[in-house]
Amino acid sequence: MVGPKGKYAWTVTVGEKGQIVIPKQARELFNIKAGDNLIILGDEKRGLAIPPQTMLQKFSHIVFEEEE
Repeated sequence: MVGPKGKYAWTVTVGEKGQIVIPKQARELFNIKAGDNLIILGDEKRGLAIPPQTMLQKFSHIVFEEEE
């Protein structure tokens, strides 16, 4: 999907065991290799985010920040 420079969106299919396949372009862009650990953050109102593990602190603050 084409978007603003540096912004991407892909679709994935969830298999019967709840697994998803990360698109090849995304794996290459973000240097994701077999055996890498990924973090999935979730918020019932905002949805899911799968940031690089190095961004855990920054993203967890954003995702779990209390709305005023």
